[in-house]
Order: sequence, then C-alpha cells, then structure tokens
Amino acid sequence: MTLKGAKVVVVGMARSGVAAVELLRENGAIVRAVDQTPMAIDGIPVDPQSEAAFDDADLIVLSPGVPADLPELSAAKRRGVKIIGDLELASWFLQGEIVGITGANGKTTTTALTGHILKESGVAAQVGGNIGRPPASMVNTSRADQLNVLELSSFQLETTVSFRAHIGAALNVTPDHLDRHYTMENYAAAKSRLFVNQREGDFAVLNHDDAVTRGYANLTKGAVRWFSSTHAVNPGAFLDGSQILLDAAPLMDASEVPLKGTHNLENTMAAAAIASLAGATHSQIRAAVMTFPGVEHRLEFVRERNGVAWYNDSKATNVDASLKAIAAFPGGLWIILGGKDKNSDYTPLAAPLKEKAHAALLIGAAAEKIRAQLSGEVRMIACRTLEAAVHEAHARAVGGDTVLLAPACASFDQFENYEHRGREFKRLVGEL
Repeated sequence: MTLKGAKVVVVGMARSGVAAVELLRENGAIVRAVDQTPMAIDGIPVDPQSEAAFDDADLIVLSPGVPADLPELSAAKRRGVKIIGDLELASWFLQGEIVGITGANGKTTTTALTGHILKESGVAAQVGGNIGRPPASMVNTSRADQLNVLELSSFQLETTVSFRAHIGAALNVTPDHLDRHYTMENYAAAKSRLFVNQREGDFAVLNHDDAVTRGYANLTKGAVRWFSSTHAVNPGAFLDGSQILLDAAPLMDASEVPLKGTHNLENTMAAAAIASLAGATHSQIRAAVMTFPGVEHRLEFVRERNGVAWYNDSKATNVDASLKAIAAFPGGLWIILGGKDKNSDYTPLAAPLKEKAHAALLIGAAAEKIRAQLSGEVRMIACRTLEAAVHEAHARAVGGDTVLLAPACASFDQFENYEHRGREFKRLVGEL
C-alpha cells in the first residue's frame, strides 16, 4: 500500500514500535503512537490504547509484544483495516536478501553465530530482529549486496503477510508462549509463516529430529537443507560420532565447538548450513565457530568461587530451554527456577532434576505451581527473590557443584526482561 498520507497507528512503544514510527514518518505516513501507558517517548506523543484510537486508521502496525487478538482492535477488524506487525512493515523496505531464524530455543545463539561466521568469512551482513536492532531500524543501513540476518519470534511472524526469507531456518518447536498463542497448533502455525512465502531459489534449513520443523518442508517452495544430532542427513549437517559433517564433507570435531551442550551442536550445525548457503567455505565456518564468544545470558559462565561454578542461563524462559541447560551438566546442580508462568507444564523437569540436582531454588510468581508439579521428585527450597536464591545456593553449594540460573519462566514478574534478570544474577554472584 502507499504510505504517503496514510493514517497509520502503531501499537506498543518499546524499541520496535519506536523504530516503526520513525520508518513510517520517513515514508510520509501520518502516524499515531498508542500504548497502554500514554507518555512521550523520544519526542513521540503516545495516546492511550483504546478502540477510539483506531477509528480513522488506514493501517495498524503491532509491536511484537502486542497480541494480535487485542480486544481494542475488534472494530477496526470489522471495518477491514489492514493489521500487520513491525516485521512485515520493515520487509517492505529492507534491501538485500533476508535470512530468518526461528525456534522455541536456540535462535539467539544461532543468529549471533551465523552473523559471526558471515563476518569472519567476508560475507556482508547485518544482524537484528528479535536480537538487538528491531527490523525497522535496519532499513536505513540495508544494502542490495548485504544480507539481513534476523532472529524471528512467533510474535513477529504471526502478523506477516508478504514477508519472505531467502533462507529460513527453524531450529525446534516445543511448548512456549501458550499464554499468548493458547495452543501448540497456533504456536507452530505462527512459526510456519517463515516458510509459506518462499519460492524456488530460496532455502529452508530444518531440524530433521523435530517432528514440527520436519513438517515445515511441506510448506516451502524452496530447497530444504536438514540438520540432525542423531542421524545422517543430506544435503545438510549432522553429527557423526564426534565429527560434524556438512553436505557429506567433514566440517569440524564436536569438541572444537566452544559452546556447552548437544543443543549448541545443533545450533552450530544450523548456522553452518545457513552460512554455507550464503557462500562461506567449510574452512571459514570451522575457524569462525572456534572463535565465537557465545551469547550473554545463554549458559554464560559467570565465575568460579571455592570450587563452585556459577552459570547464567536467564534466557531459558521455557521448560525445554531449561531441560537443554540441565543436559549440559553432569550433575551437582543447584538450579534456580521460577518467574512469570507462561501456561507451562513443568513436569518434564522432574526426571532430570531428580538425577542431577541437589535442589531447586524457587523464585517468583510461578514458584507454587512449580512446587506442586515437581513435588516429591526433587528437593525444593522457597526463596521468593533471586537475591535470596543466590545467597541460599552460596551457603549450601560445595566444591564441584554448579549453580545454574535456568528459570523456565518469563522474567516480567520481578524484572524488566530476561537481560535484566541475567545482569542482576551476575551482579549478585560477583559480589559474593
């Protein structure tokens, strides 16, 4: 649609919303910013979120944090007003091909690693999306000869219409955000939007070990590249004993990957497959992987004190992510669990915690639900706050133990976001 002179309402004034407002104004739209909390942000006046705010809208742009079934949008939907997300908006203007990476877990690490490999291999790329820069803020720095590597959440993908990724990757689809999507089917369908507009000449990089992502092969018109940590696949990447093979040729030994856990070998294989499609060679990929520093708040080593290792996995905001974190350690765990519940089932944590954990230290609003679902399987200690959990773990852990923050919950009950939670954990641990 033509934006010049169009009346556009942007809902949600976090970073993505502010970037969308700026992009729309640059293209001649008449923009109204709306949020649950009316204020002025970066000089942008913000109106209260109400049905009346959308009365004369020609287009409505939702930030990722705003649900598509927002009640105040009902009248606008009945009038046939087009409603999109900030990712769809940005895709109208981004120059250069798009690499889109999604998954319940691992997408931040895989996106950052892909960007690192491409940079080290001399392939022009900028990185953003759900990691770092909002898509709309990447438009002015995009070029026809440069890739746009985007981490994409289900919240961003569910409101796409014409968005298309030249290379799309789905790492896994396990229960997450069911407080927003309500069912696994809805959640999986939102992720699938990454592939429905692909065409011949495009590529889908898919986890062959995950039934949902394997099914996405039926949705794309692009060529499929697989990855697997359990069996051979071709074309694609797989783990053969201790060796990672890419397109049937040796890439590197698994021990050379600096990230802990089998899930990070899967992330590495996905990033390698993407980078190879973008023009990186096997030797370039191997060298870049070996120099990757990792991602903050993802199995991040914080410090060792008196023989006790402390790890920050604040980005483990769902049960599957916590399971992957637990699997990366042999045992001796004091694990900090809890936060804002996302309509999750915590019972899958019972068996691995019974095997590997001394105790679970419970914090936040979900503590009682976690206690009820894990009762009798693992020792649980009520701590309420992160600070109390850190001091409790410090008092109890002995040499050889590991204290792991892998909450299996969102952070919004006590923190601004998972980064805030992770930084606070690191501060508390650093002060011990």
